[in-house]
Amino acid sequence: MAKNLIALLLTLLITGCTTFRKASSVKVIDKDLETLSALMEGTFSSELQSKTDTSYFNISLIMTPIWGDRTDGKWLYVEQAIASSLDKPYRQRVYHLQHTSKNVFTSDIYTIKDALSFAGLHTNKLAKDKLTFDLLELKEGCTVTLVKNNNTYEGGTSADKCPSDLRGAKYTTTKITLKKGELYSWDQGFDASGKQVWGATKGGYIFIKK
Repeated sequence: MAKNLIALLLTLLITGCTTFRKASSVKVIDKDLETLSALMEGTFSSELQSKTDTSYFNISLIMTPIWGDRTDGKWLYVEQAIASSLDKPYRQRVYHLQHTSKNVFTSDIYTIKDALSFAGLHTNKLAKDKLTFDLLELKEGCTVTLVKNNNTYEGGTSADKCPSDLRGAKYTTTKITLKKGELYSWDQGFDASGKQVWGATKGGYIFIKK
């Protein structure tokens, strides 16, 4: 009888461990993070703004989900181009979205090695398959923090922490407001004295989701 009891206990222990392993491997869905990612995914355009104010360019912004099997947040490939030169994007990045605390989200920014070879990735499965993590480089100090207030997300980078050497800049800042169907983005470059040397001066770009 003692042998039967020991066998039963061993069976329960093995079954319990197996069940735990299965449960721990199940991907937990963060609905709030899914909502934010869904708002960002897709094709956006500043065409309407460019028609009402010629100091703004007609820019295409495309954000494409990648690496959906990862469990460390949401990953997006991001491509910006002048509307008349969609095959030659001037900015390509990968964003890593995470839900860090209640109503607070972060987006780490990565550059891509040989980025132009991934132009048009949103319509090119081969390019999407070739984009691997080892091709990325984190932009230290350039993480964007967003705070959710009702159905709007607002935030940006931290003061002067994001370095830049573009057109004489020492650092760059980004301000973001995101809501359903619209993204407001204001990127500015500043020199060591705090003087703006590139970027829109009146305010950010208004991208409307198509």
